[in-house]
Amino acid sequence: MINPKIEQALNKQLNEEFFSSYLYLSMSANFEKLNLAGFANWMKVQSQEEYSHAMKFYNYLIQKGGTAVLEQINKPDTKWENTLAMFEATYAHEQHITECINNLVDLALEVKDHATNSFLAWYVNEQVEEEANVTKLIEELKMVGENKTGLFMMDRELAQRVFVDATATAK
Repeated sequence: MINPKIEQALNKQLNEEFFSSYLYLSMSANFEKLNLAGFANWMKVQSQEEYSHAMKFYNYLIQKGGTAVLEQINKPDTKWENTLAMFEATYAHEQHITECINNLVDLALEVKDHATNSFLAWYVNEQVEEEANVTKLIEELKMVGENKTGLFMMDRELAQRVFVDATATAK
């Protein structure tokens, strides 16, 4: 049986992950409006990843005999100053998610829930990758600056990203 504190905290994170998916889909729509299909694709894939992260929490809660509780998802932002601002907002959001995951690990250790601590290790590692990927894009956007050719080249590169469900093979 799942510890009630853990169940409540995992449900909170489940909903954080669904919000992340929603936020990145909103960013994708914004990029579509700007005719930056590659950037839109990158964000759409990011949205799919976050959805799969949420479903991993969902499945774990069920597997542990808990209940997955779906809360209302807040409306995400829909406007950003520019492409760089959108990725800076993405980075800030990923830092928030990292903090949430770290707090979950702390709680799992506090209540001596070793199974949940082991489950969360995948997310700890995933957040390192998430932050690094966004940091790389921010640095590239800073190098490109206002150069439309550079932005066009980045857009073409980001169009190549495809969704691979890393949670399907994750333990």
